[in-house]
Amino acid sequence: MSAATLLTLRSLSCGYGNQRIVQELGLHLRAGDIGCLLGPSGCGKTTTLRAIAGFEPLLSGEIELAGEVISRPGFTLAPERRRIGMVFQDYALFPHLTVEENVAFGIRKLPEKGRIAAELLALVKLERLAQRYPHELSGGQQQRVALARALAPSPQLLLLDEPFSNLDVELRRALSQEVRDILKARGTSAILVTHDQEEAFAVSDQVGVFNQGYLQQWDTPFNLYHEPATPFVASFVGQGYFIRGTLRAPDTVETGLGQLTGNRAYPFAPGSHVDVLLRPDDIVPAPDSALRALVTHKTFFGASTLYRLTLPTGEHLESLFPSHADHSVGSHVGIRVAADHLVVFPAEPATGVQRSA
Repeated sequence: MSAATLLTLRSLSCGYGNQRIVQELGLHLRAGDIGCLLGPSGCGKTTTLRAIAGFEPLLSGEIELAGEVISRPGFTLAPERRRIGMVFQDYALFPHLTVEENVAFGIRKLPEKGRIAAELLALVKLERLAQRYPHELSGGQQQRVALARALAPSPQLLLLDEPFSNLDVELRRALSQEVRDILKARGTSAILVTHDQEEAFAVSDQVGVFNQGYLQQWDTPFNLYHEPATPFVASFVGQGYFIRGTLRAPDTVETGLGQLTGNRAYPFAPGSHVDVLLRPDDIVPAPDSALRALVTHKTFFGASTLYRLTLPTGEHLESLFPSHADHSVGSHVGIRVAADHLVVFPAEPATGVQRSA
């Protein structure tokens, strides 16, 4: 049995004045799930988060939380009445309060505030720092305090606005996984805003990719990578290149890599020009292959090496080889396609420039 829907956005549009930042947005978040709004700067993801929190009015559409409409044009339920918690980018801790007092601030009128604060500090592994002040903590510790404070009132939904952007790369990776574990342990639903896809994939059950105010796709991280709905999603998520092809049969495309057969029929007429998405893990070394590619660049990752390759047609690809298969720049390597499916889009008008994914 699937989990009930907690949050629904229906045909949501919002912005400032007459300028629409977000347009016709629709999505559902299930209870207990962690969602993410992902996209480049200025795409509308933070505006959407602020609208959910109650900080921005709607121009059209509505927001429903736990079966109750909390926003529509002309009506906005006050933020403090929404049972929504918020973790800000700059943590927004009170410098004159101890860690324990910060965590208990939103529940300071409850007689059990001490017990709740102690439980949450144990959950975020800061129980020994309860009497310290924010300036005595590291950035990661401050973020944990901000998370515990937001969880203290037991919100129905937690919103996180680029919560890891002020941390270094390694700490971001560790803390993002830790935050996911904490939210899952409490069964707390959440929506995260980020422009970092690695962070989005590590934390989230569902990810929405935004572009210029429109939601391009709301899906699992796996589907965003392997089944992108639009060329923008394909190029924004992960690495890869598009190569030009011609549809020879409903499931077969002629390309510079030879004939490639997918696992489905594509809705284009035979003879149509198409663009085929190929990820680095779709291209594998094949020493005996007649198809040879020129190595133009290599990046060593330890367990694997990422090679940038040029086909005889002049088209470019990237491929991940096991690191012990070492090839120098300027050499030629045998390759083949090892994709169990193909992602195919109608070809863009010829520009002389190959699209990079």
